[in-house]
Amino acid sequence: MSTTVRYSIIIPMFNEEAVIQETYRRIKKVMGTTGEIYELIFVNDGSTDNCAQMIEEYSYWDESVKLIDLSRNFGHQVAITAGMDYSLGEAVVIIDADLQDPPELILKMIEEWKNGYQVVYAKRIKRKGESLFKKWTASLFYRVLRYSTDISIPVDTGDFRLMDRKVVNELKRLPEKNRFVRGLVSWVGFRQKALEYERDERLAGETKYPLKRMIKLSLDGITSFSYKPLKLAGYLGALLSASGFLYLMYVFYLAIFTDEAVKGWASMIGITLTFNGFVLVMLGILGEYVGRIYDESKGRPLYIVQEFYGGKKQQDVQEHRVAHLHK
Repeated sequence: MSTTVRYSIIIPMFNEEAVIQETYRRIKKVMGTTGEIYELIFVNDGSTDNCAQMIEEYSYWDESVKLIDLSRNFGHQVAITAGMDYSLGEAVVIIDADLQDPPELILKMIEEWKNGYQVVYAKRIKRKGESLFKKWTASLFYRVLRYSTDISIPVDTGDFRLMDRKVVNELKRLPEKNRFVRGLVSWVGFRQKALEYERDERLAGETKYPLKRMIKLSLDGITSFSYKPLKLAGYLGALLSASGFLYLMYVFYLAIFTDEAVKGWASMIGITLTFNGFVLVMLGILGEYVGRIYDESKGRPLYIVQEFYGGKKQQDVQEHRVAHLHK
């Protein structure tokens, strides 16, 4: 009987104690129906609750369970990357621990993978339990990102997807620090297909993507795959400069060739403040790009693993693989 791992399920988690037992049960039930060898890779991204301890206990008696315990919170996208680095499966699935994405859809993903698709991603047609503000901002972000980049990044999709081993191996070659995994998956290409589904509300706990993290993810996505904001700044700057020069010529004309008093100094102050605000915004955009260049130049590892649970043999193999990858 073959001992090759067929499927790797990556489950990043951050303070998911309230839901992690049910997450384990449902994913275990789904994967048990495949009749093939699989591994459940839980990545603890610096949780302060007991979810890591719970998974550690599961790993003692369930050989399919692996736990990557990161030394601190490195972020959701980095936790996914750690899971991919440690995965052994011929197909790799990413799914969050909050059960908003139904594990049962994995079986359809596997079916499409066996039909020849190398990336099968889930596309949300409905988002339950989320505020109108979050739905609107998420929709806006995906469409701005699509029109800002030269690659086709599907709209209304998250990180819930299945990837062939070839795709995962290519992703592991990409060393970006400020990662936007779903964009990277689109960038590497291969045969991709969408599966539509209705996203459920959280079973328990609180969202791990408040407004601040949503903005950070948005900036990572746009700056990683587009320099059009910089080009837009140049175009607008040229337009405003030309407008300001023409207005200045008009003021000189009134002062030199007419007796009409130059009016509108209040509006001039308003225009000046507007221009200055525009300049500061553009400097902020430029700073986002420069900051990411600075992050890349430091050469630090993406993450640090504090402990790995789930088998000594696999641990030795993966430590060697990850050390080689990030050296």
